[in-house]
Amino acid sequence: MNLYLQNIVESFNLNNLPADWLGIDFYKFSNEKSLFDYQQKALENVLKALFLYYEQYKENKSDFYKHYQNNGLNEDLSYNIKKESKTLKYLLEYDKDYPINDDKISFEYFINRMSFWMATGSGKTLVIVKLLELLGYLIQNNKIPKKDILFLTYRDDLIYQFQKHIDEFNNAGHNITINLIDLKQYASYKQNPILKFGNTLDVYFYRSDLISDEQKDKIVNYKNYDNNGNWYILLDEAHKGDREDSKRQTFYSILSRNGFIFNFSATFTDDRDYATCVYNFNLARFIGEGYGKHIYISKENIKALENKQDFTDAEKQKILLKIFTLQAAINKQFEEIRKISNNLYHKPLLLTLVNSVNTDDSDLEIFFKEIEKIALGNGNKEILEKAKEEIITELSSNEAKFEFEESQLNQNLQEIIQNLNYSDILSYVFNSSTNGKIEVLKIPSNKQELIFKLATSDRPFALMKIGDITEWIKNKLSNYEIIEKFDNESIFRNLNNNEDISILMGSRSFYEGWDSNRPN
Repeated sequence: MNLYLQNIVESFNLNNLPADWLGIDFYKFSNEKSLFDYQQKALENVLKALFLYYEQYKENKSDFYKHYQNNGLNEDLSYNIKKESKTLKYLLEYDKDYPINDDKISFEYFINRMSFWMATGSGKTLVIVKLLELLGYLIQNNKIPKKDILFLTYRDDLIYQFQKHIDEFNNAGHNITINLIDLKQYASYKQNPILKFGNTLDVYFYRSDLISDEQKDKIVNYKNYDNNGNWYILLDEAHKGDREDSKRQTFYSILSRNGFIFNFSATFTDDRDYATCVYNFNLARFIGEGYGKHIYISKENIKALENKQDFTDAEKQKILLKIFTLQAAINKQFEEIRKISNNLYHKPLLLTLVNSVNTDDSDLEIFFKEIEKIALGNGNKEILEKAKEEIITELSSNEAKFEFEESQLNQNLQEIIQNLNYSDILSYVFNSSTNGKIEVLKIPSNKQELIFKLATSDRPFALMKIGDITEWIKNKLSNYEIIEKFDNESIFRNLNNNEDISILMGSRSFYEGWDSNRPN
């Protein structure tokens, strides 16, 4: 894929911009955080792209589009009204902004956008907040037009995470304070703005999946917030690729037709997002430049854990023992690293994502039952030795290489695996010195989390995070005593600081957008 916008902006030097465009320090975020070089580079590229669009081309989409064409863009990225009629019909009401020619709307009318292809874990949220600071500075200094700003992301917990980052930024003493406002308060806030002191930037926010063409309790009709298309819209993972989402992408374009879209994601599927990508720091680059973990994808077949496959209990147990052997081995390495420094690495976490949760013999239930067998001491030592042998054979193979790298796995890990026994698994995975029955802890008023510990230990070892734990307690844990915790703190939100939790298991609802470096 061709990243035309990145190629365009990287062809000229940032220092060639006028001095009054260079008034933001891209390094400092808060008293505790500063931006890495690659995050600062993303913001520098944004600044150059905004200079091109607003200063050099004066918001002339046709001229900006020709700049793309002069730099190699020859693909037809037009929207076809007939082929995409269900998602594009909304554009027909704005025919002055989106003229149709031969049943197509040229991509030049959507060229007021840029995308950021950034790996999960690369700190997109810090870049988003600093981008807000940059927009505020450019607006206040009359470098770009004054328009309302809207931040959209697709889950409540991602909004919560965004709000936490804004609070952290605001407490750091920057020249600008960001004031977050729920989009549903837009009309009332415009009529009765709150008196503010100091240099303040208003930023509206909402769930991207609740932008629609109808108005309900939480769902909002985009037309009620049209603002004559004068929005700067920041999208954070605000796409999933289904038909409804394609409609929403159209709504975002309409709302920003006289503004600009900034689209952040770890994964893109649309050629238009690649063409307008202003900065690429995807997973391959993230790892290749030394910021991410080494990734090895095992060739191991874990179909044995799926209830639809005719595998024996011994084969299922072997899979779990392989997983726990690796978990124990990585934890042993972690212990050695910690002797050098507490800051060099984090307590490893086993992350298990499943497709089914509440069905009979769901993936999650089968995984839990296999954990329970090993916790109770019903594991077979011969199976453990076989599991270790197969892991070492795989890791010793010439084909066992890291993803995105040419280097092979460290021999040290294989030596640790060779010397592991059941006691190590109990210690490093279950936080216990002896086998025991699993006990269930529930957090008062928390409907999404369950904590598990062995009766023989005073430390928990696993956390379950699903949409609603009610059915699981009723149907899967009826034979267990459910113990209420005394405090009401979410374990999931504080997972980075809770080194007791070795296993996080649950539905795929949280696989993106949560802030933790612990999964191994």
